[in-house]
Amino acid sequence: MAKEVVKKIKLQIEAGKATPAPPVGTVLGPAGINLQEFCTKFNEASRDKMGDIIPVEISIYEDRTFDFVLKTAPAAFMIKKAAKIKSGSKKGANEVVATITKDDLKNIAEAKLPDLNAYDVDAAMKIIEGTARNMGVAVKGVNDVELAHQAEEAHQAEIEEAKREAKLEALEEEMKSNSNVEVEVITEKDNEENENKEEN
Repeated sequence: MAKEVVKKIKLQIEAGKATPAPPVGTVLGPAGINLQEFCTKFNEASRDKMGDIIPVEISIYEDRTFDFVLKTAPAAFMIKKAAKIKSGSKKGANEVVATITKDDLKNIAEAKLPDLNAYDVDAAMKIIEGTARNMGVAVKGVNDVELAHQAEEAHQAEIEEAKREAKLEALEEEMKSNSNVEVEVITEKDNEENENKEEN
């Protein structure tokens, strides 16, 4: 008779580097499984992927034994690795921060295919391309036209920004030149004093 799964936990851990310390211990400790045993098994299973972040799905049974399945590294991690960048664009698709080749795209798509909702590599490539675009990573030979458009848009935006700054500077200069005019501020108290003088 199959054992009943009482809990499923998903984690992302660096390959070959799981330890019972936080965050692994913090998440798995309350589940009551043998942390050292899990870390040893995970590290052995993921040793060939050293340097990658590996998602792992852990099934915990009633008797506190466990099984786990290693998934492929997150697409974003693989894209950053291929593009040799630490993080994607803060402006998303509106700013290109790096490019990858069509071969890079295909390699990532092939690696991710088992975990993607795609029937073939071409469909997987479209999914990975969308993820890359949202991170500001362009694919050479796939969205070159888009890259050219973005470069032109960025150039136009810089021109517009320069015009706005020039206008602001002109306004500031105008304000400075007008600030030489003397302005007399009359308060309510001054009005009362003037009225009293006139009455006397």
